[in-house]
Amino acid sequence: MQTMADEATVASGREDTTVSEREEARKRVQERRDFSSHLVAYGVINAFLIGVWAFTGAGYFWPAWVLAGWGIGLVLHGWNVFFRRPVTEADIDEEILRRH
Repeated sequence: MQTMADEATVASGREDTTVSEREEARKRVQERRDFSSHLVAYGVINAFLIGVWAFTGAGYFWPAWVLAGWGIGLVLHGWNVFFRRPVTEADIDEEILRRH
């Protein structure tokens, strides 16, 4: 007879992996893939803009504005994906204790 805890485990052969852990892992993988797409788009579009700049006389380097602005967004996206840690139960417990 299966218990509720058994039903919450994933049929991946690992009894210690719950459905929520798999969902969190799937979300992290998706975030990394989204960042990769963002990085490729940044590279391709900015290479095109630099090409336009070079083809039209290579005067004032106006693509720098796009590179810088979009680059800031890309860095923030990367920070969110690779360095920001999720809120844990320990974080919540610590905040509750701090407020009392």
